[in-house]
Amino acid sequence: MLPFFNSVGFFITEAPTWLEIGFFFLIWSLLWLPIAVPLAIALRWRPPKPPEISQKLPLLASLYLLAPVVLWGVARLQNLPFATFGWHWDRSVLTSLGVGVGIGAIGLILLFGLQTLFGLIRWAAQDWRSLAGAIASGLLIGLAIAGIEELVFRGFVFGQLLQDVDFWTSAIASSILFALLHLIWEGVENIPQLPGLSLMGVVLCLAVSFKAGQPDLGLAWGLHAGWIWAMTSLDAAKFSYTGRAPDWLTGLDGKPLAGFAALGFLLATAGIVLAMLPS
Repeated sequence: MLPFFNSVGFFITEAPTWLEIGFFFLIWSLLWLPIAVPLAIALRWRPPKPPEISQKLPLLASLYLLAPVVLWGVARLQNLPFATFGWHWDRSVLTSLGVGVGIGAIGLILLFGLQTLFGLIRWAAQDWRSLAGAIASGLLIGLAIAGIEELVFRGFVFGQLLQDVDFWTSAIASSILFALLHLIWEGVENIPQLPGLSLMGVVLCLAVSFKAGQPDLGLAWGLHAGWIWAMTSLDAAKFSYTGRAPDWLTGLDGKPLAGFAALGFLLATAGIVLAMLPS
């Protein structure tokens, strides 16, 4: 078995970056398949139909729990510390995480607040106890999902690409991949959100700082978690668009990331992130 693992390690180390990235996603998918098939049957999920939220969370949890394990294997085969992919713990990382959560959540709430003020959004939530539960659980869900996605897409994919190409090429390529893979869970009806998801990925790449050559995902993780937390809470408050503004502004088919308001919000967030970076 040792020669086999040595050969795999040599392949991962010497192969072109895009092959390394592809190899990671292949191994991740193959390891998940024996878990995903019986789970999908038990949950009565029938691909390619997008899963309902009650189906999606168990499927995502089973997939995402494998990601650190696979990346740990990649790090071992390359003789690298796991912190190479951006997961390392110190006070500065936790501080950046908290700041990112605050900026992400408050910024999104302000965006929806402004749209409400101008009569573009209405709210229908009546079960306040359920809403409070969604807000509390949304933070935990946001931290978990964002933590894994930042580890994979900014810590690994973006970091690997940076070894071969410049920042913007790496950021755009990793962000397009990040956006496209969302279609697996959301379905083709979410194609209008691809530009917004791609821009989101670029903003998160801007939020990655480097210490001694290793990425620090604290701020990116926090921003991402804050957005998920805020959107989960806003969805629980049952918002809908009034139709007083064109769809291209608020979001095609009621999807916020498919509108210019959300794109402007992401660009404003990028400005804040750039202003926070050390000169």
